[in-house]
Amino acid sequence: MTETTLYSSLQDRAVLITGGGSGIGAALVEHFARQYSRVVFCDIDMDSSRALVELLKEDGLAAPTFLPCDLRDIDALRAMVRAAEAAVGPIRVLVNNAGHDQRHSIDEVTPDYWDERLAVNLKHQFFTVQAVRAAMRDAGGGSVINFGSISWRAGMGGMPAYTTAKAAIEGLTRSLARDLGAEGIRVNCVLPGAVKTERQVKLWYTPEYIQKVMDAQCIKAFVEPIDIARMVAFLASDDARMCTSQTYVVDGGWI
Repeated sequence: MTETTLYSSLQDRAVLITGGGSGIGAALVEHFARQYSRVVFCDIDMDSSRALVELLKEDGLAAPTFLPCDLRDIDALRAMVRAAEAAVGPIRVLVNNAGHDQRHSIDEVTPDYWDERLAVNLKHQFFTVQAVRAAMRDAGGGSVINFGSISWRAGMGGMPAYTTAKAAIEGLTRSLARDLGAEGIRVNCVLPGAVKTERQVKLWYTPEYIQKVMDAQCIKAFVEPIDIARMVAFLASDDARMCTSQTYVVDGGWI
């Protein structure tokens, strides 16, 4: 594996990652721990999250702070942010990673299911930014990285509520970047491609799907979680100080 770039500006910087217990989120938590950042992450999956903390401790890294939270509950989200600030100080990097790409057909979607899918994939991103804004601004600014998806750009079907939410995140990113830029807060969006996480492999990695991915990508190799984490770390760092209101695609050239 290629040696990881270390960003001096991320050392000792307070980082909050949502959905950090597994998959891409776990790679983000580990990567920022290796940047010597002060990492806090939240997740609804307590078992995976606690196992991740122990694994990083065993690897000799500073243990991240894990805060259980169901991000669909906005009051709980706000309390989680206050607890994160109490643990590591003002959040200077927010990574809005949490989401869930559950498949669903048009006919099975009810109004309640639609609202729940947007709560899981979109709503919390805005309210987490709102919750960290004041302390981030007063601390001198920071970086917000929202997670979108290539799914809607690639015209994928079978999950209309998810693709709607992910499309909206790009609009949210540009609007927040405009509103918060004068406060020294940069806001960008990262669009992962077909990332080879444990969940994705278990659910979708049939020979047919693998062939579809390889045919679609320019680079004939799997996108790994660390590939996403490296892009996020760059955007979080001061090296990206003039990068805001943009979308960065990490998909091997699919779209």
